[in-house]
Amino acid sequence: MEFSLNNKVFVFAVILLICFSCKNEAEPKPLEEEQNEELIMYQPSEMANLMNGMYAYNLQIRQQIINGEVPVSMPLDLMKLHSADMSNGHARTSVWNSKIDGFIEAQQTIIVDTLSNVELKQRYNTAISNCLACHKTECTGPIPKIKKLLIQ
Repeated sequence: MEFSLNNKVFVFAVILLICFSCKNEAEPKPLEEEQNEELIMYQPSEMANLMNGMYAYNLQIRQQIINGEVPVSMPLDLMKLHSADMSNGHARTSVWNSKIDGFIEAQQTIIVDTLSNVELKQRYNTAISNCLACHKTECTGPIPKIKKLLIQ
């Protein structure tokens, strides 16, 4: 039995095909080996919740002042600022303690001080400026958001 050139090429091609089609593929890793990281839902601190409430409240007051209305209520207990649990990594500093009373007083003058000679818009902006002054030293993240509260 004699092999012709065509038969030799055919046999060679089959051998190559078999060699290259039998790769040693790495077995995929089972899913169990992957790290099963537990998803942790962010839980804002008592202080963060209070600050978010103050933002919403001041946004409402801002709109009332723009509309020419006089705000009449203060639904927030600002004295909680002295005792609310702060976010991890934050603590009350001497700067924070020195600014908080000024903020509370400025915030209360918006509603309480109805006999003031100072325009309501200016009293409001003073309270927001106190927020900014504290946040420039203590927690800088919300500064752009707070600046939007100012009435131009």
